[in-house]
Amino acid sequence: MKANVQIPKGTRDFTSKIMFRRNYIFNKVKSCFERYGYAPIETPAMENIETLTGKYGDEGDRLIFKVLNSGDFLSKSNIDENTTSKSLSKEIADKALRYDLTVPFARYVALNRNELSFPFKRYQMQNVWRADRPQKGRFREFYQCDADVIGSKSLLNEIELIQLCDDIFSELNVPNINILINNRKILSAMIDLMSASEIFNEFVIVLDKIDKIGVDNVKSELIKIGVSDEKIGILDTFLNSNNVNELSNILKDSSIGMEGVSEMNYIFDKIEKLNLKNSTLKFDVSLARGLNYYTGSIFEVKSNDVEIGSIAGGGRYDDLTSIFGLDNVSGVGISFGIDRIFLVMDELNLFPEDIDISSRVLFVNFGEVESEFCLSLVKKLRDNNINSELYPSAEKIKKQMNYANNKGVQYVVMVGEDEMKSGKLSIKNMQTGDQEKMNISELIKILS
Repeated sequence: MKANVQIPKGTRDFTSKIMFRRNYIFNKVKSCFERYGYAPIETPAMENIETLTGKYGDEGDRLIFKVLNSGDFLSKSNIDENTTSKSLSKEIADKALRYDLTVPFARYVALNRNELSFPFKRYQMQNVWRADRPQKGRFREFYQCDADVIGSKSLLNEIELIQLCDDIFSELNVPNINILINNRKILSAMIDLMSASEIFNEFVIVLDKIDKIGVDNVKSELIKIGVSDEKIGILDTFLNSNNVNELSNILKDSSIGMEGVSEMNYIFDKIEKLNLKNSTLKFDVSLARGLNYYTGSIFEVKSNDVEIGSIAGGGRYDDLTSIFGLDNVSGVGISFGIDRIFLVMDELNLFPEDIDISSRVLFVNFGEVESEFCLSLVKKLRDNNINSELYPSAEKIKKQMNYANNKGVQYVVMVGEDEMKSGKLSIKNMQTGDQEKMNISELIKILS
C-alpha cells in the first residue's frame, strides 16, 4: 500500500532553487542590519505560554500554537463537567511556539538586563508560527527578520529604521515601495473622540482590517462592538485627512493626539532632508497594527507593484518589558516578512540569473587515475572561491553531461591521458557549446 506522505497545511518544503533565492534575501538583509550596528541574537522556538499570551490581542492569542506537555499529561489533569477548553488547555500545555520575535526579545532583554549595554540594537532571523488560515503570502510557519532598538525613546531610532528599510529594498532592487506610517497616540485620540476608549484594543483590531474588508464593513463592525452611530462619522473626518497637519485642528484639545502629531511632523521633516533612495514615506491614519503592545509610531511597508499586503511592519513599544519586570524601557523595531518579499521579487523577476548555480565547474570522471589527478585541480578552484565538483563515479559521458545541464554548471572540464601530460585541460562552455584548451590558472582567471 502506497503511503500518503504529506506535510502539515501551511508549511512548505524548500527546494535548492528556492533556498538559493531565500538565502540571497537573507544575506542582503543581514548585511544591512550589521551595517547599521545591529548585533545578532537567537531565542528558543518555544516559550512559556504566559510569556506570549495577552500580547497580541484576543485574535492573536487564538493563533498561538500550543505545545502539549510531555509524558502522560491527561492522567494528571483535573477534568470534570465544569472543564472548559480554555481551562483544559492550561492543564495540558504550558509551552507554545513563538508567535513573533518581538515578545521573546522583550523577555530576553528583561532576563539579561545586567549583561546588556543600552540602547541595545539587535537583529534576529528565525522562524515563527501562527495557526492562521493559509493563503497566498500567509503561512503557518514562516521566517521573520527583525531589527530593534531598546532602551531609547529618541525618534532618531524611527528615522534610522525608515532608512534601513529603504536601504534593504534598494539592495534587493525592489522598486516602488511605500513606507506607511501612523502613530498610536493619534489613534488613541481619535478613539477618545469617538467615546470608545474602553474598547481600544477591539477598535484597533477592526480598523486594522480596513484594507481587507473596506470602510463600510469596518464601520459596521465598530457599531457591533459598541461605537455609536452618532460618533461613527468622526472616523470619516480622520480618513479624509491627507496629511498629519490636517489633524492638528481636529486634535487641538487632545494632548496625547497633539503629541502624536508632533512626533509624525518630526519624522517627516528629518526624512524629507535625507532623500530616500527607493521608497516613499506616507502618512496613513487608517494604519492600526492590531498588536496590543504598540504605543507610538507604527509602520507598514507595501509594494505598489504586487498585491500581497504588507512585506514589513513594526513600531514603538514603551511598556512591553514591564510585563517581564523591567520598567521604563522603550523600544522600537521593524520586522521583514521574507516569504512575502520572496513572492514580490519572484513575481517581478528580480533575482539574479545565475543565483541558483551551486557549481560553476564540473570535472568529468574518466576513472581512478584521472579522478585522482582532478582532485588537486578541484581544490585549486575551491581555494579561489570557485564552486567546483568532481563527478563521483566513472559513468557514461552522457549521464555526466546531463547532470551538469540539470545543475546549470557553466563549464565542464575533461581530463584524459593527453590533458594530464600537457596540463592543458579540455574545457566546454555549457552555455555556448564552445570547447577549448587551457591550463588551470587560465580557467581560474576567467572565473575570478
